[in-house]
Amino acid sequence: MGGRETEGTVEAPDGSGRQVKLITADDVVAYLKAHPDFFTKHAELAGELGLSSPIQGPGVIDMQQAILKRLRSEIDRLKSERTEIIANSRQNQIVQNRIQAAVISIIQASSFEKMIHVVTHELPDLLDVDFIALAIEGTPDAPKRAASVRGVYVLEPGAIDAAVGADKHARLRSHVTGEEAFFGDVARFVQSDVLLRLRVSSGSPDGVMCFGSRNPEAFGPDMATELLFFLAKVLENTIRAWLDLPE
Repeated sequence: MGGRETEGTVEAPDGSGRQVKLITADDVVAYLKAHPDFFTKHAELAGELGLSSPIQGPGVIDMQQAILKRLRSEIDRLKSERTEIIANSRQNQIVQNRIQAAVISIIQASSFEKMIHVVTHELPDLLDVDFIALAIEGTPDAPKRAASVRGVYVLEPGAIDAAVGADKHARLRSHVTGEEAFFGDVARFVQSDVLLRLRVSSGSPDGVMCFGSRNPEAFGPDMATELLFFLAKVLENTIRAWLDLPE
C-alpha cells in the first residue's frame, strides 16, 4: 500500500508512518530572517553555495570584504617586493663577483706595465664595461698620451677638479658624450661614464680611473659606488707599491 501524503506533508522515509511537514522556500526564508547570523556561523557553507557578500544597506561598508581586499593587496605588494629583492640580490652578487675577479687580476700582475695593461685591456671584459682608461694630471707641456701605452692619458693641471669637482671622489653621468681628454679616440662612443679619482700618493698628482659605456643608462648619479670605490682603493695601493711611493 503506497505511502499516505496530505497537502504540505509527506510520509517519513523510515517507514514509521509518521507525517513529516514539507519545507518550503517560505520556511527557509522565515528561518534565515529569524537567524540573521546563520551564514556568519557557517561561513564554509556560504562558500560552498557560492553566495556573495551579504547585501548591505545604502552607505554601509562590508568591513570583512574591505579588510580581505586590503590584505590581498598587501600580500601582492609583499610578493612583488620579495621578487625585486631577490633579483637585486642576485645582481649585486654578480657585480661583487666581477669586482673580486678584477681585484685579483690587478694584484696578481707580474709587473707595473702588466698591471696597467690589465686595467685598460682586461678589466672591461671582467666588469662588462665597454671602455676603461687611466689618466693622470701632468705639466702643461706633457704629452696627452703616455708613451706606448694605449688607454693611459695625461691631463692638464686641474682637469680632474674641473670634471669631478674639488674635494669630490667620483662623477657618474648618463646620456652624455665622453670627453676625449679621458677616453681618447673612443670618446665619441661613450654615452654614460664614471670618473673615479685616484689619490695614489701625497707626493704625486691625482689620477682618475675612467669607465665608459655605449649604453646611455649603464651609469648614472643614482648608481651605488661602494664597490667601485673599493676597486679604486685597491688600484691606488697597488700603483703606490709598484712605484714605491709614500702615502
